[in-house]
Amino acid sequence: MSSRQSAVAGMFYPESCKEIERYIDQFNQALDDADYTPPTDFVPRALIAPHAGYVYSGFTANVAYRAAALNTTGIERVIIIGPSHKVFISGASIALYERYESPCGDLRIDLPFSTQLENSVDFLQFQPDAHQEHSTEVQVPFIRHYFGKTNIVEIVYGQMNYLPLSQLIDTFLEDKNNFIVISTDLSHFYDITKARALDNVCIKGIADLDLEQLGQGCEACGIIGVRAIVNSARSHHLTSKVLDYRTSADASGDESRVVGYTSSLIG
Repeated sequence: MSSRQSAVAGMFYPESCKEIERYIDQFNQALDDADYTPPTDFVPRALIAPHAGYVYSGFTANVAYRAAALNTTGIERVIIIGPSHKVFISGASIALYERYESPCGDLRIDLPFSTQLENSVDFLQFQPDAHQEHSTEVQVPFIRHYFGKTNIVEIVYGQMNYLPLSQLIDTFLEDKNNFIVISTDLSHFYDITKARALDNVCIKGIADLDLEQLGQGCEACGIIGVRAIVNSARSHHLTSKVLDYRTSADASGDESRVVGYTSSLIG
């Protein structure tokens, strides 16, 4: 049986399920200690989450996954969309494997659905090297924890316009049993003051579903995916709730060269 093998377990997140669950328990304990109340006034159809190491961005991602799980039922397929960091891709690659490896138990890739997409969507192809990508993989332990043994679709994009990707997301939103994960970090390697200024542009654009705002200096490695989901959310009359923002300095204490992270729900 063909598998999408783990590429960054033991680096970006633990290779032990026990350690992954320990991280998630700690994140949730911190939320409980802060009496955090997630939004409950809409049903999420998608989330935006970061993809750095769990020590840096795991808390921010967990906020969104926990909130999504509390407000959704019947999710049968989670579609993870993230940028390629290592392999040049023109368009996007879709994983055509049967299983997705995860330390807490493998998930089934919806291979018939993925194959049909590759055959029918012009910008999709299967490029195996693209699926050694951390932006998508770091989401899988959260999906496994919060959505159980759901089916997975993995799409890794490279050089492309956001509009075709948005059109594909539109088709995903037609099925209420689909849930979409958009993976992105924010600004990279500025001092804390500059990073916050740049990241606020992104956060405002996500919160207001404002494509023009996103074009005013938002520096996100997954900006194509962010623009695509914002465009689709507007078309489907959805709303956005930004849940958390922080930088790597919250974990490292180093404010001289930081990476920004945010998470949100869209529904």
